[in-house]
Amino acid sequence: MGGVEHEDPPLKRVKVSYEESDSFSSNASIRELARCLSNNSMARPLESQGDDEVVGVKGVVKKVELVRIIAEALYSLGYEKTGAHLEEESGIPLHSAAVNLFVKQIIEGEWNESLATLHNIGLMDENIVKLASFVILEHKFFELLDGEKIMDALKTLRTEIAPLCVHISRLHELSSLIVSPSQTALDGTSAQRLRIRSRKKLLEELKTLLPSTVMIQEKRLVLLVEQALDLQRDACRFHNSLVDEMSLLTDHQCGRDHIPSQTLQILQEHSNEVWFLQFSHNGEYLASSSSDCLVIIWEVKLDGRISLKHRLSGHQKPVSYISWSPDDHQLLTCGVEEAVRCWDTASGECLNVYEKSGLGLTSCAWAPDGRRIFCGVTDKSVCMWDLEGKDVKCWKGQKTIRISDLGISSDGKQLITVCKENIISLFEWESNSEKFIEEDHTIISFALSNDSKFLLVSLSNQELHLWNIDGTVMLVAKYKGHKHSRLVVRSCFGGLEQAFIASGSEDSQVYIWHRVSGELILTLPGHSAAVNCVSWNPANPHMLASASDDRTIRLWGLNQVNMTQNGEHSNGVCYCKGAT
Repeated sequence: MGGVEHEDPPLKRVKVSYEESDSFSSNASIRELARCLSNNSMARPLESQGDDEVVGVKGVVKKVELVRIIAEALYSLGYEKTGAHLEEESGIPLHSAAVNLFVKQIIEGEWNESLATLHNIGLMDENIVKLASFVILEHKFFELLDGEKIMDALKTLRTEIAPLCVHISRLHELSSLIVSPSQTALDGTSAQRLRIRSRKKLLEELKTLLPSTVMIQEKRLVLLVEQALDLQRDACRFHNSLVDEMSLLTDHQCGRDHIPSQTLQILQEHSNEVWFLQFSHNGEYLASSSSDCLVIIWEVKLDGRISLKHRLSGHQKPVSYISWSPDDHQLLTCGVEEAVRCWDTASGECLNVYEKSGLGLTSCAWAPDGRRIFCGVTDKSVCMWDLEGKDVKCWKGQKTIRISDLGISSDGKQLITVCKENIISLFEWESNSEKFIEEDHTIISFALSNDSKFLLVSLSNQELHLWNIDGTVMLVAKYKGHKHSRLVVRSCFGGLEQAFIASGSEDSQVYIWHRVSGELILTLPGHSAAVNCVSWNPANPHMLASASDDRTIRLWGLNQVNMTQNGEHSNGVCYCKGAT
């Protein structure tokens, strides 16, 4: 990695300068090629398609196309008579007579006739004709094999499929089936019914190959409606609930009351600044750490209340980092340049202490299998231990600095660290390959999304940068508005499908942005000092926690009034100091 270009950022308190399904899936490349061809190809329109009449205020919806997809939707829903009546009354046929004949021939297994009709349904691109012919003949080949007509299947392969010169690798696969025919257990009494059903699948496959002007894809109207609903939901800045049903009768829009923005509980058990907190993966626990050297495990009750479960004492220095095991049965805690301790969630017992002689540890994380842990070391290396404390592997060199952040991808193959003041390393430790994210300013902290595809980086210039690290590394969004200049302030993903970004701030507020749009949608006042860390409950999109230098943890929830639980003030805030 080379030498150190800058001094390590100081610690927290200082500025940090034949099976049909098989045959169809194997034809993915054919479908993709056909889509490319059909996008550029022409098909002879239906006679009634000369009508350019449009409907709607924007003048972009063609009446002919709308009627056709409505008719297709009616047939898909089983309303055969209504669909036929619509075609008759509008004078707009769903398909041409040639296409209807083609569909009938496919369903009845008239392969030679269907191939002849295929050339007469308005296709102008010969390549698409060949691809569709391949799919039809492949299906014919499988039905012959299924009927144990091996010689006929071989003849189809040699004289009909091979001359098409399409998808040669698939042709070789079909040839191997002649030697070892695929065993398909078709019940004799239901064989014909199953063949008809599979031919309908073949027809669906053909609809994806042929231009939409010739054959409308299955359930096209439903797909368009679903896309419209998705767009409305994505455009909604406050969508944060699975409960709300989206209706076709009204436009979708959520309000701010879907975002946790009211303090429901204040936890006051720590005696000094609270530096870090994190919900467990199952959302049933919250762990917090402080400069008082104490770690606390809080339990989330069924009613959403949080109560103290364990005080974990043993660290000699302030605790700067926490990591839950994949099953949430254990918890790693890291003291500032000290040791990493492993605790049992149920009992609060310290199970193991991981340390390096003469060195301190700066960060910790679990492998996804829960059998190994990774730790950053003050000599800028990263080490891997098994659960018994055996040092399994160590990567020397400039792998990490004193920033207490360490990420492991969900497949366990990628190790994410801050290797220099403004550079993040994406290290594939099994293959020993490495990619980098280089920022223009000092990196304060980072957070990894649940799917390991995105990295949220907090910078000293008071910006959050969202990077796509799935494949080609790319900056996709920036978030601004929060304040930090001296301290380590952490941010997180959260909400339904992690649609939001939350961050602490030195102005004692919590900031929340809509992830896709980058819009700052809420600021949450309440703390009386800098907010160091935030954590969104992964199992409850309506629960957010924040940790502050004012020695408290605030639990944020949806706006509620007239709460009557014991211990609450009239403003609905419950103070928790000590066990409850």
